[in-house]
Amino acid sequence: MYYDFAIMWDWLAFAVRWLHVITAMAWIGASFYFIALDLMLKPADDMPEGASGEEWEVHGGGFYHTTKYLVAPARLPEHLTWHKWQSYMTWISGAALLAIVYWAGAELYLIDRAKADLAVWQAIAISAGSLTIGWLIYDFLCKSKFIGDNMNGLMVLLFVLLVAMAWGYTQVFTGRAALLHLGAFTATIMTANVFFIIMPNQRIVVADLKAGRSPDPKYGKIAKQRSTHNNYLTLPVLFLMLSNHYPLAFATEYNWIIASLVFLMGVTIRHYFNTMHSTGKGPTWTWLATVILMVVMAWLSTNPTMSTSEANAAVSKRTEQFMAAPGFEQASITVQGRCAMCHAEEPTWEGMIVPPNGVILQTEEQIARYAREIYLQSGRSHAMPPGNVSGITKDERKGLVRWYEAAISGNSQ
Repeated sequence: MYYDFAIMWDWLAFAVRWLHVITAMAWIGASFYFIALDLMLKPADDMPEGASGEEWEVHGGGFYHTTKYLVAPARLPEHLTWHKWQSYMTWISGAALLAIVYWAGAELYLIDRAKADLAVWQAIAISAGSLTIGWLIYDFLCKSKFIGDNMNGLMVLLFVLLVAMAWGYTQVFTGRAALLHLGAFTATIMTANVFFIIMPNQRIVVADLKAGRSPDPKYGKIAKQRSTHNNYLTLPVLFLMLSNHYPLAFATEYNWIIASLVFLMGVTIRHYFNTMHSTGKGPTWTWLATVILMVVMAWLSTNPTMSTSEANAAVSKRTEQFMAAPGFEQASITVQGRCAMCHAEEPTWEGMIVPPNGVILQTEEQIARYAREIYLQSGRSHAMPPGNVSGITKDERKGLVRWYEAAISGNSQ
């Protein structure tokens, strides 16, 4: 049956999300480790020729001795481990998840017709195109003669670019999609750094060594610059990827400012740890700055929430089909009675300020628009309401299932 596709599609999204998290953990872990290792390296009297520092570590009951060569060792070992697939698979799985959730569900999650009345293909084109354009602009800045060698100036320009994109995305997409895309925009820059800059430069060095030539130190310098950028961008990307679960981050009037401040938090946090690894003591002022930034973000989130596409968009043909399906009247009564106390523009549930995930279920149009989510969350599973706090019955859940499957069966005929 066609409605079984909704269940399998949700499991596909879950599997890809799981893969994305696993590979991201591997990439971030390796990245943080090598940045810390690089900063902890110290010179020693008995280091081999060409070595710039060494580090002794203990882990898992064993001792590890690491030596770094500024350019490359005199002899290339037979076994050489390349750290690249963690980055590639993180981006590939993230792109797949973007397509599964936001492109396939563009009408619900991506397009905000109150901002831009886009066709699905137009929204997808903007989504994909913006990721490519972002990398091209960033790469141009890094390679330019007027700013490319100025690390601090380059970071400032990168921040300006990210702020501009944060604002731009919120003018086109839903708040949830805007922050998610800003994370994808940044992650694309990070993976492109690995694929187009860091790995090719390392291959040049290896080829020179095999050919008996002395590698040019500039390739290592360029790769180090891009790796440092990745180091400072990692934490903001994690925040933006998690933001789609927190309406106070994405569904507020100043969501683009909140997203911008996250990048400053990434700098303060990483600066502390990078300095600590380098000198043995981190600057404590960075934590005060981080707390202040977080408080400002929380304060910004208390401003009025944005008018969401779910509340303002015109009723689509698919939504009309769900409203016309047998059982919709009873399903609507169930949702309004069991769910709308939380999923409202102004929730009445004590302690709740905004609707969970920005989902509003007050009108028949909104209920029909979220038919698939209601079916999966409250019909096929008991995920909603949490702990069944509103006392939805088994018969009511069955009614939600019958309504959705009747609508889908009608659509597929």
